[in-house]
Amino acid sequence: MHLLLTMALLAAPVPATPDVTTPVPVPQSSYAVYDRLTRTITGRDVHRPIRSASLVKILIAIEQLETRGDDPRIEPMLRVSDDYSASELWVENGWDQVVVRTAGRLGLRDTKPPQARGKWGYTAVSAYDVVKTYRYLLERAQPKVRHTIMGHLHRAEKCASDGFDQSFGLPSATWWPAFKQGWSGFGDPVKPCVDRPRPRVQWELDTVSPAMHTSGTCGLSVVAVLTLHPEGTTWDQAAKRVTRLTEEVTKYRC
Repeated sequence: MHLLLTMALLAAPVPATPDVTTPVPVPQSSYAVYDRLTRTITGRDVHRPIRSASLVKILIAIEQLETRGDDPRIEPMLRVSDDYSASELWVENGWDQVVVRTAGRLGLRDTKPPQARGKWGYTAVSAYDVVKTYRYLLERAQPKVRHTIMGHLHRAEKCASDGFDQSFGLPSATWWPAFKQGWSGFGDPVKPCVDRPRPRVQWELDTVSPAMHTSGTCGLSVVAVLTLHPEGTTWDQAAKRVTRLTEEVTKYRC
């Protein structure tokens, strides 16, 4: 009996073991840090194209200020990342030509307009070009343009107009930065940062990899950290990753 049982067990199919070699999806990141004192730039994959999400709002503000003058919608667009203001200014300034013109004036070689001109969040940027945009504001832009944009970014608020908490990255990892954040692909906030967030513009939602970016200035540095995360990543998970990476790249700098 014991012999028959033993033979039966040996003949039984062995359960498949999990494939431990299967790669686990990991976040992808590129970043650039420009030291205004030594005038040097360091980073990783600095020219890698990535969709801008709300970082393109800086280019929208530059185009508006340099060609049409100040506008009250620039403040909410930059301080609370308001999508409605951005969409209106995008259309009024020529849709995708906003990117074509500003990229040409600023010398942004990696920055390309979105294939669908209505989706400004799909503008292609790179960490290098984001840093170069801040350098333009700090070094070459007219004082009115510089003071307006950097002033709003210094007073950017914790809660975005769509209800997300935009204090990840630079505002959590550094002291008193001027910052502009970007995000896409997270749906609606699970725990809104404001009581009644404005609804998101539906066509702006990303259906592929969630994106989360932080950019701005701190101390004598200009910083851009751009990230893509595996589908299913939560806001809190992405925010912690971005903040942790920002702490690493700004260590001893800000």
